[in-house]
Amino acid sequence: MDLKRIQGFENIIQPSSTPGAGSAVGKGPSFKDTLNQVGQTQEKVGVKENSAASSALKSIADGVKFSNHAVERMRSRGISFKPEDMTRLNEAVGRAASKGSKDSLILMNDSALIVSVKNKTVVTVMDKAALKENVFTNIDSTIVM
Repeated sequence: MDLKRIQGFENIIQPSSTPGAGSAVGKGPSFKDTLNQVGQTQEKVGVKENSAASSALKSIADGVKFSNHAVERMRSRGISFKPEDMTRLNEAVGRAASKGSKDSLILMNDSALIVSVKNKTVVTVMDKAALKENVFTNIDSTIVM
């Protein structure tokens, strides 16, 4: 699976700001580097690429995936998440699943994410400006982080 095929995906990922070992001096590996490593591992195991795999590729291992629609919204609205945010998002979706949620509104940083908990997929993402006077329907839970 070639992670470089997702055009513009690298623009919505910010490098990590946590100290540790990694590719940059004094910083841990970036989210993009982590995605590239996952893709290389999947190629070695023999994962075949198809359109469903392309959509599913916007994830880390068994973590939360981003739909094509969500990636496009993030790109158009200038929203990005750090690796720490992705960890928090994965934990939030896990908590929602443990409570039996199916579709959840997750308020994180200055963004709102609609997540299909069952599929572990972010359906859409909104920034603070898009949140005003917006009505969220068909959700059964909300997580404020």
